[in-house]
Amino acid sequence: MIRVLAVDDHAVLRTGVAAIVDAENDMTIIGQADTADQAVIKARALQPDVILLDGVMPRKSGFDALPELAKVAPEARVIMLSMQTSPSAIRQALTTGAAGYVAKHASHADLLDAIRRVADGSRYVDPQLRGDLLGPDAEALTEEISQRERDVLYLLALGYTNQEIAKKLYISVRTVETHRAHIMRKLNLETRAELVLYALANGLIGPS
Repeated sequence: MIRVLAVDDHAVLRTGVAAIVDAENDMTIIGQADTADQAVIKARALQPDVILLDGVMPRKSGFDALPELAKVAPEARVIMLSMQTSPSAIRQALTTGAAGYVAKHASHADLLDAIRRVADGSRYVDPQLRGDLLGPDAEALTEEISQRERDVLYLLALGYTNQEIAKKLYISVRTVETHRAHIMRKLNLETRAELVLYALANGLIGPS
């Protein structure tokens, strides 16, 4: 059973989301909060599996609450549920600690899919939003990556270490490091967070 905490300052939307979640056999709402500070308190007490977090709330935004939530509920996975759909907002959420990003106008099916994927350890960006994450040239850049580099990129984006990737692909750690360096140079990336965003934007991880 996936235990979900719903956070939104709009009561109608929050209770609506709660009803959608509770109607499923494999997930349940264990708490609700209407401010970021209350979300931190309830996350600490309830230790949910997934937190549905509104991006914009009075006094403190969901974006600002992400680091605090990570401290008080380190095992919880956060899905930002927001009206903001700009690439910069998505990047901010994912690089600050969110595991998923869903627009408030998304379908019920997409929201439930996001919860299940994120609870299972994957990352998720609303399919209608992820295409703009890295701009129009992102797809073209993908063609520069070899199949082996694509394999390494996929595992890196999922959070595996160089040592774990080496074991999975039956190659040396040094070879993984070389592939990783080539990937970062070819795609003009500097951090793992940027690499994850690239993988999401190009459908290498997340929903197909």
